[in-house]
Amino acid sequence: LKEKIRSFAKMRNWEPYHNPKNLLMALSVEVAELVEIYQWLSSTEAEVAHHDLQRKQAISEEVADILLYLVCFADMVNIDLKRAVLEKMALNAIKYPANDRVE
Repeated sequence: LKEKIRSFAKMRNWEPYHNPKNLLMALSVEVAELVEIYQWLSSTEAEVAHHDLQRKQAISEEVADILLYLVCFADMVNIDLKRAVLEKMALNAIKYPANDRVE
């Protein structure tokens, strides 16, 4: 995925615009666009928003944009996303131990 994103940006000469600040700003805009889809929905409506095919397509596109910018940012600052996620989950497991009860 990293390689595809790098190649895509290179073919469009976007590299001069890709720096950590710009990528984070773009990422925040894409997150805001996803939030906008849900902004005025009730909690109940939000839980089933993805059942509407047109809305699901919009959600999917925003999620993809978010992932694209996140992967690009992590690549630029040399963060191994898989390692970072696994390490954070291990820390969270210590901070928030599992409850053996299932409710």
